[in-house]
Amino acid sequence: MKASKRTNTPTHPTRRGALQLAVAGLIAVGVSLTSVTAGALEPEKEELKFGFIKLTDMAPLAIAYEKGFFEDEGLYVTLEPQANWKVLLDRVIDGELDGAHMLAGQPLGATIGFGTQAHVITAFSMDLNGNGITVSNAVWEQMKKHVPHKDGKPVHPIKADTLKPVVESYRAEGKPFKMGMVFPVSTHNYELRYWLAAGGIHPGYYSPTDISGQILADALLSVTPPPQMPATMEAGTIYGYCVGEPWNQQAVFKGIGVPVITDFEIWKNNPEKVFGVTKAWAEEHPETHLAVVKALIRAAIWLDENDNANRPEAVEILARSEYVGADAEVIANSMTGTFEYEKGDKRPVPDFNVFFRYFATYPYFSDAVWYLTQMRRWGQIAEYKPDSWYDEVARKVYRPDIYLKAAALLVDEGKAAKDDFPWDTDGYRPPQTEFIDEIPFDGRAPNAYLNRFPIGLKNKDRVVGAEVKAGS
Repeated sequence: MKASKRTNTPTHPTRRGALQLAVAGLIAVGVSLTSVTAGALEPEKEELKFGFIKLTDMAPLAIAYEKGFFEDEGLYVTLEPQANWKVLLDRVIDGELDGAHMLAGQPLGATIGFGTQAHVITAFSMDLNGNGITVSNAVWEQMKKHVPHKDGKPVHPIKADTLKPVVESYRAEGKPFKMGMVFPVSTHNYELRYWLAAGGIHPGYYSPTDISGQILADALLSVTPPPQMPATMEAGTIYGYCVGEPWNQQAVFKGIGVPVITDFEIWKNNPEKVFGVTKAWAEEHPETHLAVVKALIRAAIWLDENDNANRPEAVEILARSEYVGADAEVIANSMTGTFEYEKGDKRPVPDFNVFFRYFATYPYFSDAVWYLTQMRRWGQIAEYKPDSWYDEVARKVYRPDIYLKAAALLVDEGKAAKDDFPWDTDGYRPPQTEFIDEIPFDGRAPNAYLNRFPIGLKNKDRVVGAEVKAGS
């Protein structure tokens, strides 16, 4: 547990330039401007406790603490690791935590009532990319037979087509093919499902009466907390998993498995974690919330500035037991621009962990819509929803208006550059095309997107019992 020193709330001159930027940005995202704080922020609550899971992408919290960015905002912060994602979310909802490092799907899932029902919001996206899919050595030996090679090394990206014969061989022997992911509404669940389905392997459906996610599945996916993934696979309980770092690289170092693909190769520059708080907390503590977002933006800038020059120091910080607690060498394998697949097969992946560039911290509505489409695709959203519903939910949960207020204040204080932020966006990215199955995604047309997948619910399909009832 880490606690920052209490400092006095800093004072700043009136931010005319910041106000102009914030007004323009808020209009661009279609949110009416009620007020943008001028002068010094006055946090309503100075003593804060934030939760996190031991993953490298909690880095903005650790850096905001270690570099004094929370202190600069007059915040007295305690950082506390949590046992798993469910405990973390429950503690934010119950008020035991003021906010937390969250899976991007958690605020969305909670707000629409999948699992726990609560209105959770995010005004800060913590990173892009950062996950991988690892299989056991035994599975990899079988997969390799189907993977193209060049100069004695596998050609990447490796598609799930090469896993399909392995899954079929397990089925022929009467053995279910089991894989792990970290939480039902996790990026990892959706990325693993996306990769499997793109290779013709059905990852299973959810239904209102069966939330196992294994209905009609070729591969059975189940929940395992991130730090336990390598040991669970080593024990033979699962044959592979999708998880964030450093737990893919840990499998390489332990010699128990091979990461076969990163999420950067499944969906280039995909959003990963967010910083989440309840809507009620944000409304009760608006200036505290702004101060937190300011500190986190500064941490993200520090993590990416000067072509990742600060990453070695970040690795040493994250390796400490109070944060990730893995060997620095393991963390550095992915945090410093490389990724190791088979032992000794280390390749450059400069954007495996992105914290600020490419507007990584901006909470795009289209990112929220993508997660909602995957919830619908696999039955977590049981019924058809019109395109307008996806937009409405995205706007309830993702709060670029708050983000831009914080960004404007940083620009006016000289702590960030104006060009670092997408002031003119309407909150939707242009259509994205760099997916492993090459199916383009336009956040403005979620149902048309869903209809393009050969595997998954579409239109008015519903899962009833152990079958899909087709709709039109």
